[in-house]
Amino acid sequence: MNSSYLPSNILYIDLSNNKFWIEERPEVFEQYLGGTGVAIQLLKEQCPPGCDPFSPENPIILAIGPLTGLFPLASKTIAMFKSPHTGNLGESHCGGRSAIAIRLAGYGAIVIKGRSSNPTYLAIHNDKIHFRDASTIWGMESVFTVGRIIRENEPGSGLRTIMRIGSAGEREVTYASVTTETYRHFGRLGLGAVFGSKRLKALVISGKHSLNIKDKTSYQKLYDDVYQSAVNSPVMQKYHDLGTAENILPLNEIGGLPIKNLQLTRFEDAQKISGEVMAREYLGRRLACSHCPIGCIHIAALREPYGDEPYFYKTSMICYDYEPMYALGTILGISEPESYLKLMDEVEKRGLDSMSTGVVLAWATEAFEKGIITQNETNGIQLRWGDYKNYIEAVKSIVNKTNEFFHALAKGVDYAASQYGGKEFALSFMGNEMPGYHTGPAAHIGVFIGARHSHLDNAGYGIDQKILVNRHLTPTELVEQLLTEEYWRQILSSLTICFFARGVYTPKIVRNTLHSVGYDLTENDLRKIGEEIHHEKYKFKTREGFHIDDYHIPNRIFDTPTPIGQFNRDFLIDAVKILKEKISEW
Repeated sequence: MNSSYLPSNILYIDLSNNKFWIEERPEVFEQYLGGTGVAIQLLKEQCPPGCDPFSPENPIILAIGPLTGLFPLASKTIAMFKSPHTGNLGESHCGGRSAIAIRLAGYGAIVIKGRSSNPTYLAIHNDKIHFRDASTIWGMESVFTVGRIIRENEPGSGLRTIMRIGSAGEREVTYASVTTETYRHFGRLGLGAVFGSKRLKALVISGKHSLNIKDKTSYQKLYDDVYQSAVNSPVMQKYHDLGTAENILPLNEIGGLPIKNLQLTRFEDAQKISGEVMAREYLGRRLACSHCPIGCIHIAALREPYGDEPYFYKTSMICYDYEPMYALGTILGISEPESYLKLMDEVEKRGLDSMSTGVVLAWATEAFEKGIITQNETNGIQLRWGDYKNYIEAVKSIVNKTNEFFHALAKGVDYAASQYGGKEFALSFMGNEMPGYHTGPAAHIGVFIGARHSHLDNAGYGIDQKILVNRHLTPTELVEQLLTEEYWRQILSSLTICFFARGVYTPKIVRNTLHSVGYDLTENDLRKIGEEIHHEKYKFKTREGFHIDDYHIPNRIFDTPTPIGQFNRDFLIDAVKILKEKISEW
């Protein structure tokens, strides 16, 4: 194939020595497409076995794909690193403008290693790489303030992406996130803490490179077909109208919505915090990632009195989606939109993963309620369901690690429960906090066996909902379905396709779009590539100490009924055995 169609330049940056260089690696993009496929190969190359996640040797890999900038919804950047949160594979996806900016700057991937001697931010403008002094913005708690200062001092307005961390990343909270374009994130598994360990406050990227295509005539027609399919899809319409916040009421109705640390699955006040109420009473604007026609990013406008002066108000613009609404709302017993939004604003400002933060606070609240911890541990903060003000104070204490207890919370719920007890209701899977789906065995087993222990690995909750109307699956059938979906998602994430568009990018469409940029692959070829990428990720996990026999799922998952019924522990054990057999073959 003609490698001129591929984003095959890799930019390497050494923070320890303020050096950079570019290598052209078309072979890795030809074999693994881009995104996830390329990132796992670079991670295996660059991350020494047994590497401490906070060491200078732990690399940050950012990768995009061959469709980025050419087709709608190919808008994600894939980050890979060794996770300080789980001690294993760290993989996080982010939209916004990041992927387009990397592509137009002329790169298919960026590898960042080392540790700066002083706080630094990187400015990448085409082939010009600048190591900027970040001393004046290091220590700023708010990612919003950092973004504003960089916007005022860097070129590339309208083209650039600005990735940055808040105080949580600087202080190496293991679930700190990286914020881009204010409302998008590399959220899970602690990329922000890796930034902080490298004294890397921010990364700015812009460029104006042109992109090559194989056949302009066929490309134009194919582009139009994909675009029309996206904008006319009823599934994509849902993401535009209410966004993922639409999930609140359906999950509540079937009894799959985690409430108060999953003690309950139905919330009598769910209507108050539903996507419908948020859209009707709080929606301030919708935004879209670059090269996306849908606009699924929903921003709430929260209007509050400003000081004691009459008729003076401030308006805060706060992003909301289902997962943060679950994690900072329902699982904490919060049903008032304004309470949720104020807590969300604090979590966003400090640069934390909202899902991990919410699950950590939910465990702490139940532990406080049961007397496992007291005000001695919480520095006088009374953790009560629905009390957003005290949750805000707890968030500040976690970020600042004000005492031994909050230092433990800054390492996640699994670690905190190992130190203080309450492991039976500490909602984590292999060290990563639970997402917001208690729909049945597929949701939980899917997160447990997923390569990065995310609900987005294989969307097991979708299988659960099919079981509701069809039939139960055997453990073998369930594992096969989860793995089949996960294999295909390796292709989508290697092309950096938004998973919301998985119904648009069918195998046939994927094959055709790839043909337009020089690949000649059959659908069977794609399936084999997806399977290989998945196995490569598991090989990295195993190399770094992952053992399937080390699994632990908290009792609460089994005790609280799902819409399909009680989750049977024997079913899980059988599924683990099946997966273990498969891993041994890889």
